[in-house]
Amino acid sequence: MHKIWAIFRKDLIIEFRTKDSLTAMLFFGVVVLVIFNFALGSLHDTLRPAIPGILWVAFTFSGTLGLNRLFAAEKENGCLQGLLMIPADRGAIYLGKMLASLVFMLISEAVIFIIGLVLFNLTVWTEIPWLVLVFIVGTLGFTAVGTLLSAIAVNTKLREVLLPLMLFPVVLPILINAVEATRIILNGSDYQGLKLPLTVMSVFTIVFGTVSYLLFERVLEE
Repeated sequence: MHKIWAIFRKDLIIEFRTKDSLTAMLFFGVVVLVIFNFALGSLHDTLRPAIPGILWVAFTFSGTLGLNRLFAAEKENGCLQGLLMIPADRGAIYLGKMLASLVFMLISEAVIFIIGLVLFNLTVWTEIPWLVLVFIVGTLGFTAVGTLLSAIAVNTKLREVLLPLMLFPVVLPILINAVEATRIILNGSDYQGLKLPLTVMSVFTIVFGTVSYLLFERVLEE
């Protein structure tokens, strides 16, 4: 547990000091929202059903940008081998990195969502607890598999291209159900329909997290 916290804390301190990844993630996510806002400006009155998809497109693109930088600092400074020399289970490195990525994504999602409320003239109060639950579960599944694939892509020359190509097909079940759950929350008061998408998201998150944890040591050794 101590090793997980040490890696998690290291990544947070470095990021909050430089703000490289967070700035890029926020900028990219907001640009996506602005583009959709202008492209669909004439449809604002009937746009609400499409907003869940727009939000998750912004979340996904900004999150992928953050995952691309997850191991970049160690790679660029030649510290990746030093990270592997830590006297701890490789799973601790995975969990520490995954939790740091989760925090970065949730911070960017919160800002992107607030800006989305303003751009699309949305009013949500009672829906916020449900939205937070969906965002956390969906983002956890996204970062669970994204952390493993980021470790694979970091040793390639085209990691910025390779990571999305590997990541998007794998996390598609989570993203589809995250959009559906968000749509149910934003467009209706009957939350009974949330049971199925939340269950599917949770199952995929557990499966992705378990498999990624078990495979992470082999990925780092390769």
